[in-house]
Formats: sequence, structure tokens, C-alpha cells
Amino acid sequence: MKLKEYLKVIEEFIADYLEKSHQKQYVLGLSGGVDSSLVAALTKEAVGKDKLTCIMIPINSHPSDLIDAKELAEDFDLNYEVIDLSKAYHEVVEAFESQGIELDRSTKANIKVRLRMTTLYGYAQKVGGLVIGTDNADEKYTGYFTKYGDGGVDIQPITHLLKSEVVEASKIMGVKKHLAERVPTAGLFEGQTDETEMRVKYDVLDAYLSGKEIDEASKERIEYLHRISEHKRVPIPECEEFNRDE
Repeated sequence: MKLKEYLKVIEEFIADYLEKSHQKQYVLGLSGGVDSSLVAALTKEAVGKDKLTCIMIPINSHPSDLIDAKELAEDFDLNYEVIDLSKAYHEVVEAFESQGIELDRSTKANIKVRLRMTTLYGYAQKVGGLVIGTDNADEKYTGYFTKYGDGGVDIQPITHLLKSEVVEASKIMGVKKHLAERVPTAGLFEGQTDETEMRVKYDVLDAYLSGKEIDEASKERIEYLHRISEHKRVPIPECEEFNRDE
């Protein structure tokens, strides 16, 4: 199947799930990155403008993130809201520090992501909506998403697309080249990029997930990331059933 044809499959999936859920619309966290840009374009095409609201949630973010997200929203004529959580984030961190609990950079970053998801669900409940996710195949396999953060959603439409396919698909959908090819980053701290954090390049990840040969060090790194993140992909473990008749 050609990528352009598969995008139609994704659109049908998005439209069918909303109808079956008996909810009114989708709510999407729009970051300015290519993954959320693609999902925004696909969702609007699938269900229409009035059944999608994009939420931009800066938390001491680089100004370019909001600029890019707004540009995408205006290009596609999307409904959107901006909810700045910088003050709320600092209050959460200060609550820990007031108890003498120092948080490292990674923990602080994950608090930002979980605050964003709390905001999306708060808005979704208000409008009778579902939160739509943006994780791609590379992120799913390596666990490069925050548990109960960007991984906490109601539907994941692009988890079978490699990062390079996401970029190509976004261009097919009409996303501008400079937005489609933007350096992947969650904007969680100064200088942060996906590839720096994962310590593996997306093109190498794409090659590995496509069944191609890659260098041994990269293979070991990818499998390590997959192994330690398994708990993010499986259902929450439960104890064996309580047999009350024994």
C-alpha cells in the first residue's frame, strides 16, 4: 500500500472511532512539531474543523514552538486555544522543593508533559471530547514518550508510521516544508532534541524498524530502550482473579 493510500485508512480510523465513541470531538495538543502537525491535518480531514480543537500549552517553552504551532493552525484553519502552564509548573516544582525534595531535569520534564495531558483531558471533558495522540512507530518501539503524559490518550492514529514517513505524510497533507522538517524536540528544556535524548538518530531507527542492517552499537541501544520501556506498552498488571468459592 502506498503511503498516500494509508493516510486515507488513518482518516477512516479517526472518523470511525469518534462515531463509535459517541463523543463530540477530538482534542489535540499541538506543539509545532511534525507529529502533531500531521495528526491535526489528518483529523481535520477526517472529521471536519468543528470536531477538532487544538490546544497549545507552553511551559517556559521556546517562543518558536508557539509560533510554529500557530502557523500550522492558521494554515489549516484550525480551532485552537493557548493555555500557558508556566506558572502552574513552577508551583508544582516549588511544592516539592519546599519539602526539601530536589527534582532532576528528567523528572521536571515529565511533570511538564503530564501537566499538558491533564490540561488536554480537562478541556476534553468540558467539550465532550477525546484526546488524540501523536506518537509514531519510533517513539512507540523505544518508549520515547511519557507514561500518563503524551502516552496517555484515547486514540493513537500514527503509531505504525516511521519518523521519515511522518515527515513525508505531512508534506502530502500540505504541511509546509520548514514545519515538516523541523528538528524533532519536545521543547522540555534548553537545547533538548529527541535524538540527543535517545542517543540514536531517527534515520537509524527507521532503518532498524524496517528490517535493514545497522551498526551493532545502535542496535544494542535501540533494543535497550525497547526493553526498559516495555512497561509503557503493556496493560496495567493485575493480580490473579480472586476465587471467592474456594
